[in-house]
Amino acid sequence: MLAVETLDLAKDYYVGFWRKRPRKALQALNLCVESGEIFGLLGPNGAGKTTTLKLLFRLVFPTSGTARILGKDIKDVSVHARVGYLPENPYFYDHLTAEEYLNFAAELFSIPAPARRRRVGDLLEQVGLTEARDVPLRRFSKGMVQRVGIAQALVNDPEVIFLDEPISGLDPLGRREVRELILRLKEQKKTVFFSTHILSDAELLCDRVAILNRGRLLGCGELSKILSLGVHATEIVLENPAPETLAELSSYTSALVQTGERVRFEVPEQSDVAKVLEITLRRGARIVSLNPLKMSLEDYFLAQVAPATEKAREKQARLGVR
Repeated sequence: MLAVETLDLAKDYYVGFWRKRPRKALQALNLCVESGEIFGLLGPNGAGKTTTLKLLFRLVFPTSGTARILGKDIKDVSVHARVGYLPENPYFYDHLTAEEYLNFAAELFSIPAPARRRRVGDLLEQVGLTEARDVPLRRFSKGMVQRVGIAQALVNDPEVIFLDEPISGLDPLGRREVRELILRLKEQKKTVFFSTHILSDAELLCDRVAILNRGRLLGCGELSKILSLGVHATEIVLENPAPETLAELSSYTSALVQTGERVRFEVPEQSDVAKVLEITLRRGARIVSLNPLKMSLEDYFLAQVAPATEKAREKQARLGVR
């Protein structure tokens, strides 16, 4: 059974004052998320990521299309007992402590008191807030509030967890802890569906990703396949090479950058690597490193998003829209 499935899901917002016109926030989105996988919804700001999650939870209503979670239509509110959700900008009761708020959230799911106390304690430990359990939420930093939000999304031990920008606002240690928490959820056979524009975190976590831009799905697939498209260049770093050496190498290299005594450049053609190494060794230059350059998630993301963004700008220019 699919954990999440969207069927031509679309959302229009009407903008303007006198003559309101529709703005397509999401266009005929078709996605399938398998049970037990970590699925990343990627896109720049305004791409439609948050709109997608709000539609799944009926916080806004679709213009057309529908979706299913755990095989049930999103109109079936009973499915909410089996899922967890962290919104992009969580806001909680400022006067409650972290422990009090999580206890309140657990009561909403009718969890018995003894199990509730154990669950709240475990969650505070998982998100690194044990020492701040008695601190009112109004004194929390943005990153700490984000951790409380992740904890409340897990309070009912959900089968599917939806996280909207879960790593936003966290310091490097907090980001690492959240990544480890997401990986532990996968080990527990949970499904994690999260949106982000931080591509490095998606590259570390996701089994599959989908890319949205201006409400349109541009690509979807397994991350392992996307990132195994082969070597497109070779990076070589030399230490203090002579100008004559660089001059002889110039016809084989590109993207030359000098930092201090080190020079980094790329060899676009795989067949030229041996020739570059032969010249370098003959000239007596010291090789610091040699690395094959493969497509990263950022490369794939930009390749998908940049052309669509440029076309939209050209269309706006033709229509005289600024």
